[in-house]
Amino acid sequence: MPSTATVDFTDTVAIVTGASGALGSAAVDRFREAGATVCALDVVAPDSEDAQLEPGGGYHFYEADLTDEDELESVIDEIVDDHGRIDHLLNIAGTWRGGDHIEETDLEEFDLLLDINLKTAFLTSKHALPHLQEREGSIVSVSARSGLEGGEGDGPYRITKAGIKILTETLAEENLGTVRANCVLPSVIDTPMNREMMPDSDHDTWVDPREIADVMAVLCSDAASVTSGAAVPVYGEA
Repeated sequence: MPSTATVDFTDTVAIVTGASGALGSAAVDRFREAGATVCALDVVAPDSEDAQLEPGGGYHFYEADLTDEDELESVIDEIVDDHGRIDHLLNIAGTWRGGDHIEETDLEEFDLLLDINLKTAFLTSKHALPHLQEREGSIVSVSARSGLEGGEGDGPYRITKAGIKILTETLAEENLGTVRANCVLPSVIDTPMNREMMPDSDHDTWVDPREIADVMAVLCSDAASVTSGAAVPVYGEA
């Protein structure tokens, strides 16, 4: 489905974390289409067969463990050295796990979700903020509809996604007038992995990653210049 919103990010630099995943790669494409120089961060490189994600043409990949503060700080410094600025940060790195009730949940499972879903966004925001403040830039993070309330069987996931919403609101309050921070709340995203995990679901009601990337682009654009601290539903019909 083609993007419908017109945004122009010419002469800006955007960081996309989790850039090798389905939503991350959609965001990379969307911001490149809008003219941004995209710095893609992930612990693994994207599929080299995907011509859309070859280096050059406004796309630059940086391999980094986003849970390692020293490594992440070094990568942020490298990006600024390479491109001179940071205008937009998209905190997309994350994963989903179902599981057991809290009393039966292994600490390792909780730590994994806390690290990937929340710690990555905290650390990337922390080290990108001084550069975003210089540009009066924007942050868009990925929370989740399920992070709005408790539920059975995936408590640690919900907890970490609720944390993203609170992190977003905190960033917005601490940076009034300088950096705008918002988050999106997906339900079920139409990805190959989700189709494999839920083959009997109604996939037609799921939201295409490109549609979510389009909303993220609008939130980073001048069209949302008065919007900060928002949690925007991107449920579609899911």
